[in-house]
Amino acid sequence: MPRLTGRLVVASHNAGKVREIAALLGPLGITPVSAGELGLPEPEETEATFIGNAALKARAAALASGLPALSDDSGLEVFAIGGDPGVYSARWAGPNKDFGAAMQSVWEKLSAAGDDRSARFVCALALAQPDGSVETFEGEARGTIVWPPRGEKGFGYDPIFEPLGLDRTFGEMTHEEKLPRTHRARAFEKLVASLK
Repeated sequence: MPRLTGRLVVASHNAGKVREIAALLGPLGITPVSAGELGLPEPEETEATFIGNAALKARAAALASGLPALSDDSGLEVFAIGGDPGVYSARWAGPNKDFGAAMQSVWEKLSAAGDDRSARFVCALALAQPDGSVETFEGEARGTIVWPPRGEKGFGYDPIFEPLGLDRTFGEMTHEEKLPRTHRARAFEKLVASLK
């Protein structure tokens, strides 16, 4: 595994995700630059798994930029509705990224499915080199779905996800409180361990 130093492309156009990844990369002395800043296109996510989509995005960014690239594919899996929205988490929000509507849809389907409110956020990280090689890492954060949504912080489905053992949603936590508890932080722990 090549050591990571200098610049790294974060293969995402999602500002919230880029901010979280940049914060996790900071202690490693890596300077992240987003795919959006470099004007790289967003490849279509055609894989059926988080790992598959993360690898596809990282490889495309590394090949286009000539730099190592890190991609994250993540989403919410609600067990009582068959793991939906899963890899389609962003698509449930539609072209206008209306996560209010997406959360409403999750709640309606969940309410019709019974009393189980358990869910998890999943994060798959893929680190690609310009030669096309890719390594992947996965993390999760387990919790429950709550209604109505609570909190204005975070992004995506954060206002309806209450992590296990806590009585606040990710949407009610500051960035600093939320980050160490996330699926993304758990995947990063595995990536960092691989660099040592």
